[in-house]
This record gives sequence, structure tokens and C-alpha cells, in this order.
Amino acid sequence: MQLGTRWTSGDEPPAAVPAAIRPQIAAVDRALPDDDLGQPRPRWTLTFLEGRPVAELDTGVIVELGADGSVSVRHDEDDDFA
Repeated sequence: MQLGTRWTSGDEPPAAVPAAIRPQIAAVDRALPDDDLGQPRPRWTLTFLEGRPVAELDTGVIVELGADGSVSVRHDEDDDFA
């Protein structure tokens, strides 16, 4: 069993975050707009789905490692609030 972890966007990811998804996490962090109002940065949550890492940002952006080893980035389109 692998345990997940949380960290703030823009900070160095914890050692538990696999190297394969780190570049895409960093790219998402760089793409986030600066907050001039002093709001806290969103946080990442690392979990493992069927043994594969899934990093989800509080904003709904998901970076995951596929079964074939490819890394994908998507936005969770949650319709519960629509």
C-alpha cells in the first residue's frame, strides 16, 4: 500500500511524488496566474490509483501516469456544482 501526501503549489514536491510526473506538475504550477490578493496557493494531493500516481490540484487539474507509462494532464469537469 502506498500513502499519498499533500503540498502547496509552487513548492518542491515531496519525495513520494514519482519523477515521471514531476515535470508536468511543475508546468501546471508555472501556468497558474499570480495572486495579487494574497490568497493561499492551491494544494496538490497525491494518491495512487491501481498503483499509479495521480496528483490533483485543488482547482481540479489532474496529472496522472497511465498504464502505458504516459503522463496526462486534464481538468476534472465536476458537474455536481453546475
